[in-house]
Amino acid sequence: MSTLVLRDVELYYNRVHALRSLSLEVNDGEIVSLLGNNGAGKTSTLSMISGLARPKSGSAMWGDRDLTKLQPWDMVKAGLIHVPEGRRILSTMSVHENLLLGGYLVKDQKLINERVEYAYHLMPRLLERRTQQGGTLSGGEQQMLAIGRALVSGPKLLLLDEPSMGLAPLIVKQVMEIIREVNGQGTTVLLVEQNAKAALKIAHRAYVLESGSVTLSGPAAELANDPRVIEAYLGT
Repeated sequence: MSTLVLRDVELYYNRVHALRSLSLEVNDGEIVSLLGNNGAGKTSTLSMISGLARPKSGSAMWGDRDLTKLQPWDMVKAGLIHVPEGRRILSTMSVHENLLLGGYLVKDQKLINERVEYAYHLMPRLLERRTQQGGTLSGGEQQMLAIGRALVSGPKLLLLDEPSMGLAPLIVKQVMEIIREVNGQGTTVLLVEQNAKAALKIAHRAYVLESGSVTLSGPAAELANDPRVIEAYLGT
């Protein structure tokens, strides 16, 4: 079992106190969503987990790995893959080349090819666009490409930061179905998402963050019916 466990994490950016006694768990095989408004600490949580930001105190364990002592590339080798907000694909490289970059640390070329084919199978639009430059894709296609590149890395734990941002409702639905399918194939997902309605539909559990702290947590279906969540994030 490779459960992700954060305990009493404190994170600062200079004088900004981004995470305050943050504790949460993500079990093998789950989709867990982090909800909250801008500045709540959602992106900071993912950055801390993936080694882009180091906590001042507290613990972050993924199975027997102490994430506070690993470099980001070591985490990628182990299967902890972070898809950041904004997609960050390489706009002048083709779709296929972007996907191949996901396998940069994978030595088995056959395995890389298999994962690329899986990405094409999961997202046929990428196959149609395989020779196009990444920068010519629509926003939804770029998000699919970012997810596909992550899949070629072989994620065991996938961190997704705002995958629906700026996308039309129909594309949001497609992206969420892709996430559900990836999870169904055995990949654990920690999903940061401002679209609480979409996130709670596919998540098993969720945490609500405010000012860097967890204020609510529980099964996604229960939170979707919680009056506090409805009022703050789902509308009335």
